[in-house]
Amino acid sequence: MTPFQLLFGTHARLREDDNVHELLEQEWASSFSDKRDELRIQARNSIADVQQENKRNYDRKGKAAQMYREGDLVAIKRTQAAPGMQLAAKYLGPYERKKVLRNNRYLVYKVGEHEGPQQTSSSADYMKPWLRYESDETESEDDSETGVE
Repeated sequence: MTPFQLLFGTHARLREDDNVHELLEQEWASSFSDKRDELRIQARNSIADVQQENKRNYDRKGKAAQMYREGDLVAIKRTQAAPGMQLAAKYLGPYERKKVLRNNRYLVYKVGEHEGPQQTSSSADYMKPWLRYESDETESEDDSETGVE
């Protein structure tokens, strides 16, 4: 043991000893490589754990898409935002479901005069059944009985 080792706890890097410098670089490179490989394995494992947790949460909260029959009246969600549309209705409709497309998508046609495209395709996620209120139905029946249009 040299006095330098006792004082600093490491071997002295002397200019005349090039072999020591090369050995230290090799040791540092192998140590760095080993630590990097361990960190990569830990990162891969933690990413896989988080992905499994996210999938479990997504599957737990997910629900099957609602199926609509031909002729059902639906409302479709407004997907295009524009300035000044904060107070506009969130859903457009009524629309009549005409055709089933793949991946829970439907082809729908506009019923009546209202805002929105004449024909469009929409995902079941952005659709909901068009509700008919009892008062609307009774008023239309009363109007037809009395002959009022």
